[in-house]
Amino acid sequence: MSDSGNADVVYVRATEESDGTWTFVVTVEHPDTGWEDYADGWDVVLPDGTVLLVEAESPFTRLLLHPHVNEQPFTRAQSGLVIPDGVTDVIVRAHDLVDGWGGREVVVDLTVPSGPDFEVIRAE
Repeated sequence: MSDSGNADVVYVRATEESDGTWTFVVTVEHPDTGWEDYADGWDVVLPDGTVLLVEAESPFTRLLLHPHVNEQPFTRAQSGLVIPDGVTDVIVRAHDLVDGWGGREVVVDLTVPSGPDFEVIRAE
């Protein structure tokens, strides 16, 4: 478990689907204590700072609706993400109610099959 108190991204799997959209499966670790302090979302961020959203009104790429006190680390997915042509890497970051951003981020290089904390599966 992270000692930072921040929500840390532990691992990312990015899969390019046959329709050109992407699915991100993200493992997050955070010392959730209940409804007052838990990891409440994660983002996929383009190099220019744009946050990928499936629904424009969503505060995060993937909104997390409840604490995961007894499920650490935990993994959740978001599909339907559109990554513009020419983008070769993205940053995945996690957020928690108390500390906000500031935990461990993972940079995903979309041009390689894997790295130490990510894997990329391209459509055939």
